[in-house]
Amino acid sequence: MAAQRTEIRDPAETRSAVDPETLEAVGLNSVQILERHRLGLANVQPRTTSRSLVEILRTHLLTLFNLIIGVCAVAIIMLGRWLDLLFAVAAVANVLIGLFQEYSAKRKLDTIALLHQDSVHALRDGMLLEIHREQIVLDDVIELRRGDEVPADGTVLTSAGLDVDESMLTGESDAVPKRRDDRLLSGTAVVAGSGRFRVTAAGERAHAIKLATEAKRYQKINSELRRALEKIAFWLSLVLIPIVAVVLNGQMQAFGGWNSAWASGQWRDAVVTAVSSVTAMIPQGLALMTTIAFAVAAVKLSRQKVLIQEQPAVEILARVDVVCLDKTGTLTDGTIAFHGAAALTPLGRTVTAPRRDGSTALDGTAAWEQALAFFGADEHANATAAALRAPYTALPRHRAASQVQFSSVRRWSAVSFAEDAGALAGHWVLGAPEILRQEAVDPQVEVDQVLQRSDELSSRGLRTMLLTYAPLQGPVIEGGTGELGRGENLPHGMVPVALLTFKENVRPEAHATLEYFREQDVTLKVISGDSPKTAAAVAREVGMVIEGDAMDASTLPSDPEALREILEHHSVFGRVSPEQKRTMVGALMDAGHVVAMTGDGVNDALAMKKADLGIAMGDGAPATKAVSRMVLLDGRFDRLPSVLEEGRKVIANTERVAHLFLSKTAYAILLGLLYGLLFWEFPFLPRQFSTVDFLMIGCPAFFLALMPNARLYRPGFLRRSVLFAIPTAIAIVLAVITVSAFGRHLQEPAAAIQTAATLCLTAVGLWVLNVALRPLTPPRLALIGAMYLLLAAVLLVPVSQQYHLFMMPSAELLTVALVASIVGCGLVEVGSRAITALTERRSASGNTRPRSDAG
Repeated sequence: MAAQRTEIRDPAETRSAVDPETLEAVGLNSVQILERHRLGLANVQPRTTSRSLVEILRTHLLTLFNLIIGVCAVAIIMLGRWLDLLFAVAAVANVLIGLFQEYSAKRKLDTIALLHQDSVHALRDGMLLEIHREQIVLDDVIELRRGDEVPADGTVLTSAGLDVDESMLTGESDAVPKRRDDRLLSGTAVVAGSGRFRVTAAGERAHAIKLATEAKRYQKINSELRRALEKIAFWLSLVLIPIVAVVLNGQMQAFGGWNSAWASGQWRDAVVTAVSSVTAMIPQGLALMTTIAFAVAAVKLSRQKVLIQEQPAVEILARVDVVCLDKTGTLTDGTIAFHGAAALTPLGRTVTAPRRDGSTALDGTAAWEQALAFFGADEHANATAAALRAPYTALPRHRAASQVQFSSVRRWSAVSFAEDAGALAGHWVLGAPEILRQEAVDPQVEVDQVLQRSDELSSRGLRTMLLTYAPLQGPVIEGGTGELGRGENLPHGMVPVALLTFKENVRPEAHATLEYFREQDVTLKVISGDSPKTAAAVAREVGMVIEGDAMDASTLPSDPEALREILEHHSVFGRVSPEQKRTMVGALMDAGHVVAMTGDGVNDALAMKKADLGIAMGDGAPATKAVSRMVLLDGRFDRLPSVLEEGRKVIANTERVAHLFLSKTAYAILLGLLYGLLFWEFPFLPRQFSTVDFLMIGCPAFFLALMPNARLYRPGFLRRSVLFAIPTAIAIVLAVITVSAFGRHLQEPAAAIQTAATLCLTAVGLWVLNVALRPLTPPRLALIGAMYLLLAAVLLVPVSQQYHLFMMPSAELLTVALVASIVGCGLVEVGSRAITALTERRSASGNTRPRSDAG
C-alpha cells in the first residue's frame, strides 16, 4: 500500500471563503472570526521591541574573560580557599552592571511602545465595533478615519477622499490618495478623508512587521573599546594555555616536584599560586571600568532624555565622521508650517470679482484672508490647510452655504458663501496651482504666469497652494444650483487671488547642532525619501553646506565603486528607497567611515541597523526605535553634542585606564613565565594580588573613568596602551624579581618575601598611576596620596596582616624592596617619556582622522 502524502499548507489558505459583496456589506461573522483566531491569522504584534533578555545575557556572560575567571573561581572554591575569591568580584560586577543598564533601557522602550496600541473600528455582523488592533483577523473590514494609523496590510474597499501618509515607510512626505482596490500598508497614517479596507496581511505577515523583523536581527555593535578587549582576549587565549602549563609546572617544581607536591598536599598551594598568576593576566578590571563608564554615561544621558540601548553607543558617536540624516522627522518635525502669501494681480490690475449688482466683491484683502481662516479652522482640514490657523484667525461671521472637502484625487477644496455674506459672497477654491488648467478659469487670467511663479517657488523646496474666487452667477460646482455640492467640477470664471507657500517645520535646534558637527569635522549627508529639491531646500534652511547637486537616488549607479565616488562628492539625496538607504550607508562604511544614521520612520530601520550607530527619534515608529542603539526620547536633535562629549570622555578615560590594566597584564605574564621557568614560588597569593590590583589600579581606575576629559578622539588607543604597558611592565618585573632573588638569597620565609614583593609592586605601580594621571591636578594628587596611605594601612594594620598572611621582612630585605621600588619608578618614568615622544611623532606625521579599526 502506497504511503499517503500529507501536504502542509499555509493557514491563510485553509480559511473558509468569504463572498466579497457580503463581506463589504456586513463584514465577517462570529464563526469566521473564531476560525481565523484558531488558525493564527490574528493581528498579533511581536512583543520584542528591542534585544531580548537572552541576547543581552549572551552579550555580557559569554566572553572569554568570564570563562577563564569562572574556571579559576571553580578551582579556588573546590580547594576551599574562599578568601582568595576576591579576583572574581570584578567579573561578577561587570556582568551585573551591564545587564542592569541594558535591561533597564529595554524596559523603558517597552513602556514607550505600549502607548501605540490603539483601538480600531471593524465591521462585523453588520455592526461597526470598536476592537483592539490585535483582535483584527484576516479579511476583517476596518474603517479608517482621519488621524488613524493603518493597523494591517489591506485593499481599499471604499474611499471618501482617503489620503494616506506613507512617509514612515517611504520617506515621501506628500499624502498619497487611495481609491478602491489600492493597496494599504501597515504603519501608514490617514491624513484626510475616510474609507474602509479589507485586511489581506496581519501580524507578522504585514509589510511593516516584516521590515522591522529583518532590521531586528542582532548585529554586534562596532565598538572600538569592546573590540580592543576582544583582541586582548584573543591573543591571551593563544598564549594562556602554554603559560598556565609553565606556571603550574613551575609552582609544582617549587614545592619539590609533582610527586612530592602531590604526596605532601602542597599541590593545593601550587594550584592557588598558579591561579593567582593566571587571574592577574586577565584585565577583567578593564572590562569592568569600561562597563561602569558606559553605564554612568547612559544614566547621565537618560536625564537629558537620551536612551542608550547598548552601552558602547556613546563611544561610537565620539568616533563618527559621517552622519546620515533623514529629512522628515529629523531635520523637520514632520508638520507643515505656513510660509507666506502673495496677492496676485493678473493683467496688471487688482483682483476683483464683479457681483450681480456691479459692485466689487473683494474689499481689500480682508475677504480672502477670512476665506483662508475658514479653510484653516475646518476640523477636517488636511495638514497643509491646518497650517493656515496660526496666520489667519479672523473667521467669517457668515455660515458657509456649502462646502467640498479636500481630496488628493482632485487636489482642491472649496467653500461657497451666499449673497448675504457681503464681500465673501461667491465660491472660494483652495488647491494646487494646476487647477488653473481647468476650463473653469476666467479667460482673462494669464495661467502660464501664475504657474511659472508657482514652479519657481517649488524649486526652492516650498509647497504652493492657490486661492481662487468665482462669482455666484453662472454654472457652479453641482447642477447650477448656486451652491457648492459634492460634485467634482470646479465653478466657472475662477480668478487667482493669492498664491500661498508652505514648508515643513524645521526643528529649531537643527541649525546649531549641524553647525556643531561641522566644527567637529563630521561630514553630513541628507538621505531622504522626499524629492531632491525639497530635501536640499530644508538642508539649506538649517544652514547645511551642500556639496554637489542634490541627487535623485533613482539615477544612482549599482556599481559599489561608482556609488562610493558619488557619495564622497554629494551631500543631499532624494527619492531614496529603504533598501537604497541601507546600501548607501554600507558604501560609506566600506570606504572607511564610521557612520551614524538618524531617522524616525520604518523606512529608516534597515539603514539604521546597518550603520555603526542608529539614532531614532522618540516620536518615531516603534520598529525604528527597537532597532536603534540610541533614542532621543523628546526628539530633540540638539541632544547629540552632549552624547558626543560623553563618548569622548569615555574613550579618553578608558585609554588611561587601559594603560594601567594592560601594564598589569604584561607584568603578570612576564612574572608568571619567569617564576615558572626558574621554578621559584610565585611571590603573591590571590588575595594579595587582588589587594595590589585594587590599590594601584582598581580604586584609582574607578575615579579615573569618571573624571572630566574633553580630549578629541584619536584612533588606535590599543596600540598606544600596549606601547605604554611594555616598558612599565619590564620595570615592575625587574623590581619584583630583584626583591625575590634577594629574599631567596637571604633565605627569608615565603610570607616575608611576599610582603616585600607586595610593597615593591604596589610602590612602582602607584608611580605608573602617577604617570597615567598626568597632568596632575589637586584632585588627582589627592587620589594618589590616598592610595599611598591605603598601602601603609594594608601593610601595618594587624587585621590586614592576618588576612593577607603578611610577615614583616628583615631590615636587609626591606631595604632592598625600597631601593628596587625607587629604581623601578625611575625606569617607569624614562620608559613612559620615551613612548610618549614616539607616539607624538607618529601622531604628528600620520593621519589622525577617525577610522573604524581598533588600532
